Amino acid sequence: MQPPAPGGLYRAYATLTALAAPAIRAFVTRKMRAAGVKDVRIGERFGQPTEARPTGPLIWFHAVSVGESMSILGLIREMGTRHPDAHFLITSVSATSARLVAERRPPRTVHQFAPLDTPGAVSAFLAHWQPTLAVFVESELWPRLIVETHAQGIPLALVNARLSERSHRRWARLGTSANMLLTRFATLIAQTQPTADALISLGADPARVSVSGDLKAASDRLPVDALELARLEALIRARPTWVAASTHPGEEEIVADAHTTDALMILAPRHPERGDEVAAMLAAKGRRVARRSKGEDPSPETEIYLADTLGELGQWFALSPIVFLGGSLTPVGGHNPFEPAQFSNAVLHGPHVTNAAETYAALTAKGAAREVTDAATLKSALADLRDPATLDAMRQAAHAFSQDRLGIRTTVADALDRLLKDRA
Repeated sequence: MQPPAPGGLYRAYATLTALAAPAIRAFVTRKMRAAGVKDVRIGERFGQPTEARPTGPLIWFHAVSVGESMSILGLIREMGTRHPDAHFLITSVSATSARLVAERRPPRTVHQFAPLDTPGAVSAFLAHWQPTLAVFVESELWPRLIVETHAQGIPLALVNARLSERSHRRWARLGTSANMLLTRFATLIAQTQPTADALISLGADPARVSVSGDLKAASDRLPVDALELARLEALIRARPTWVAASTHPGEEEIVADAHTTDALMILAPRHPERGDEVAAMLAAKGRRVARRSKGEDPSPETEIYLADTLGELGQWFALSPIVFLGGSLTPVGGHNPFEPAQFSNAVLHGPHVTNAAETYAALTAKGAAREVTDAATLKSALADLRDPATLDAMRQAAHAFSQDRLGIRTTVADALDRLLKDRA
């Protein structure tokens, strides 16, 4: 399918973003400085590279934040094994994603902040990196970046595509502009059939659309420090332990009210910088708390271990057989349940899981997850899981669920290989 030329709406967008480029640049600079990003790296957002382009094939993965960036690391490892002469570039937007990619990146992989969708930034970025293949992740679609990449003859792939009903309606209002962008992708791989159908309804070529499942399900397991895990296990010993992970404001109060004093709860807020706020709330409730960020260890008297640090969720999932996933008792939309499933954790969650409704439904159907609605139902679920047989059944189901999805990575890698073969 020959993609249509950019229409009036795109031309208006291109003009406005060009005119607004100085204001956008000033705003982004302030925001990134506030996030602790050094000025030299802020320049990456304006197309100013801080790394040399390696020789040979370069496969570029364009994500947005932590979840998307982490989901592709395993895929990059597999592509690296298949193509030992290739190098990889990951672009993302958030400071946290940059730090985590730097810590966990596969061999021959570099990270840069994604260029702004302005003329100078996009042209400078593409001129320097000259990618062999461009892979956009989930719904990170910037019009100028797509149009200019395609214009340079670089094949485009959209992987792990996800469109909520709201996003679909918003794209549909763009009319032919959605078709103009989507037909520039050589392949579009959706998480689910409804997303595949939505992409086709927006103008994607049906012959180029396929379904793989959620790539996050086949991502690398979160890292664990084996020595630190053994040390913490020795401190906790046989004490019943559970994790409340990625919690948001309003949820910490609920999980604290559900917690019984004979057990240890590891509380890991979604945003660790809220540690002082959460600690003050727990102290007001009379809870005995040890804080990870302060270097404190859980003692036999500790009721709640406040894990107000970044990048240690794997440690907590390995330490406890039960995980409550936050962002689900308040209308946030839920967080990635694949990560605890990879540790064979029994998963508890609230009703607000629209971000991954099908995944949570599949986990529940498998017997690996259970929905709770408030402190009382969470407390009841935790009590039920004190029964070894009940807990073991949920953990086995979580393990089976995770194993069933390992082929997703291979499916996506095969599709990208076909594009590379066509380019060769």
